[in-house]
Amino acid sequence: MSSGEHTNTGVHLAPDHVLNRVQRGALIAGVVSLAICGAGALATPAQFFRSYLVAYMFFFGIGLGSMAILMIHHITGGAWGAVIRRLLESATRTLPLMVVLFLPLLLGMHDLYEWTHADAVAHSPALQHKAQYLNIPFFVVRAASYFAVWLLLMRYLNRWSLEQDTTLDAGPAQRMELLSRAGLLLIGLTMTFAAIDWLMSIEPDWFSTIYGILVMGGQVLSAMAFVIPLAALLSADENGPLAHVISKDQFHDLGKLLLAFVMVWTYFALSQFLIIWSANLPEEIPWYLKRLRGGWQWLGISIIVCHFILPFLLLLSRDIKRRARALATVALIVIVARLADMFWMVKPAFHPAGITVHWMDLLTVVGVGGIWVWFFLWQLKGRSLVAIHDPSLPEHA
Repeated sequence: MSSGEHTNTGVHLAPDHVLNRVQRGALIAGVVSLAICGAGALATPAQFFRSYLVAYMFFFGIGLGSMAILMIHHITGGAWGAVIRRLLESATRTLPLMVVLFLPLLLGMHDLYEWTHADAVAHSPALQHKAQYLNIPFFVVRAASYFAVWLLLMRYLNRWSLEQDTTLDAGPAQRMELLSRAGLLLIGLTMTFAAIDWLMSIEPDWFSTIYGILVMGGQVLSAMAFVIPLAALLSADENGPLAHVISKDQFHDLGKLLLAFVMVWTYFALSQFLIIWSANLPEEIPWYLKRLRGGWQWLGISIIVCHFILPFLLLLSRDIKRRARALATVALIVIVARLADMFWMVKPAFHPAGITVHWMDLLTVVGVGGIWVWFFLWQLKGRSLVAIHDPSLPEHA
């Protein structure tokens, strides 16, 4: 069936699909875990907010990274993007949830950011120099402006996508392409500043000009690593909702993109390390010194192995990229490595003496992740799993 012949009914999840059970379980696990963490926050609020930041940034990154990949598809076309388009769109629609989940970070600013302490600013010339930028009112205004941009982009991309399902007119596709060209620039600009505000300013004396790009590269990689196992699950058997939509060719393309994003992230990470280490400036070196001592170095080595070496070697295989289960396994390894990398980027700032893993580090991931997965699957079930009139949709779909 050609893309122009798709009916408006599309493809939806069956009531008995395993993802429906996953959705219910995710909600229960998320609510219970956050409730337990909330109780723990009464005793150790600083630990809660630091753990929560890691979990929040990881799942937020999947949503924003999905928007970037979606825009790349609207600009370039290709069957690889058409078959996962509704998965990406559903992930972008989790951004309103992330606005709500951002509120605890505002409440915990005093426990997260040194520059919110008047006495610290008074004794630091560097913080005084940055005070016009790093202050609570301006921080909140900037965060609100970032989310406003992202939500507007999300709204119109999803609105015009739904409109495209009802017409063969090229107008919606053209509008999505034009918005995506400008949108990628807007995401790059806003996320660069968001990375500085929410992550880099944890250590306000330190700076890196490539840090925002590194964070964005990780978000895009997280999003691709997330949708691949989901696409594999939805096409796992002949009765799967996407079984006749995604072929080995599309999984092969997704595998190549995953490999490309792994290499791009590695390039950014290595570039930052080499530039800072070769310059050997006292303002920059301490960031890595904290992360290469006290046991943190072993986590860093495991990230190198699971975030680059292992996926790189496995994804060189054409056979692995064409087998959905094998590719999904590689993607899951990358997902775990992405979470470990976010932990490695954030936690040594608070525990430079040595690696520590608190029980809230684990439960906040389950809590935020459970709520996020529940909301994502709710959005996924609300529309057809196939973008019906996407001109890039494979002929066999």
